[in-house]
Amino acid sequence: MGNSFSHYFPYIENELHCENVSLKKIAKDIGTPFYVYSKNAILDKINRYKKAFQNYPTLICYAAKANSNLSILEIFRENGLGLDIVSGGELYRGLKAGFDPKKIVYAGVGKTDKELLEAVKAGILSFNVESFMEIEVIDRIAGSLGKKANISIRINPDVNPKTHPYISTGLRESKFGIDMEDALKAYEIALKKKNLNVVGIHCHIGSQIMDVSPYKEAVEKTVELVFKLKKIGIELEHIDIGGGLGIKYRPEDRPPEPEDLARIVIPVVKETGLKLIVEPGRSLIGEAGALVSQVLFLKDKGEKHFIIIDSGMNDLLRPAMYNAYHHILPVTKKKKKVVADIVGPICETGDFFAVDREIDDLQRGDYLAVMSAGAYGFSMSSNYNSRPRAAEVLVDGNEYFVIRERESYSYIIEPEIKALQKTSGEVE
Repeated sequence: MGNSFSHYFPYIENELHCENVSLKKIAKDIGTPFYVYSKNAILDKINRYKKAFQNYPTLICYAAKANSNLSILEIFRENGLGLDIVSGGELYRGLKAGFDPKKIVYAGVGKTDKELLEAVKAGILSFNVESFMEIEVIDRIAGSLGKKANISIRINPDVNPKTHPYISTGLRESKFGIDMEDALKAYEIALKKKNLNVVGIHCHIGSQIMDVSPYKEAVEKTVELVFKLKKIGIELEHIDIGGGLGIKYRPEDRPPEPEDLARIVIPVVKETGLKLIVEPGRSLIGEAGALVSQVLFLKDKGEKHFIIIDSGMNDLLRPAMYNAYHHILPVTKKKKKVVADIVGPICETGDFFAVDREIDDLQRGDYLAVMSAGAYGFSMSSNYNSRPRAAEVLVDGNEYFVIRERESYSYIIEPEIKALQKTSGEVE
């Protein structure tokens, strides 16, 4: 029964399951590729976060960018979480999923006027403002609506989170936030704006962080600034420390737990008496998901053995984009092992899931599961090579539910057909 990688994905009689549902059965029922998520894995992580921060007034805002499927968002909303968004589309999804706007925080360096307008209208908890110009624009937009917008200044604490450079966001040279030495000036400018309420301070140092000590440094710097603001009469309501806790991608990984984060952060924040906001994404959903794919072909080129599968970099971009490691398991265990490159059908050399990886000797028609794919999997997927995006499935105990149908070719080209009919003079 046991499987050392995840107890939410156990082997039962040599066959990989999600909770109590056979992945082979789902594959035969709906085809491949598909993303599958364990509901109980998500609920357990939610409860770990809630328990870790239960003794301090904390709003846990799920980072929608990790996985924004409406059924997934609904699980977080039903369990009392808020939402961290970075686009108008995520705001739209969050409101559709029933989130209270007063529990929505909005970050991102490039919010359009239309996106800002929609979020001001919705009455969100706070915009995490990333530049001086954004302060001016939100003030103008809020004024045009006769409203006051809540803002927090996102500061850049210049802390190295020791993660992949593409997902380090708190360094001085990154595009995010306002540098510490400019932050006081930003607050002073914002306070003079009649259409803004200055409610908080925000920092986020990066993603897939495997050591909590950089958080301590970042939060200490942020708290230092809170006290400087207090001295000049600027009182805030909350301190938002972002998200970024890492997850297990390799069997040997031992990522930090929410308790580790709470233990290091709460004592520092407590000095301010401000409410706390945390924005976990990957650590709530990442390990709950897997991408299931079928072997199409085997190919040998001298010393290289290739296993070609029906998922590609359009389905899961992380290996191609970050050279990221994902553990890969056979859906049905085999006795013999091989060393292979596991690759997709996309016309790019970068279309790989694993290079020189030891894996069971899979044959044409066998299934495999790419693990820890619940975060930044489907949400980063595309229609590259005109490939329909994968189906998404949620498992709850003995049952599974298709929470997003597999796209069809006609779905992909529908917006173009409408445009073609207009330009060619055809009437619908």
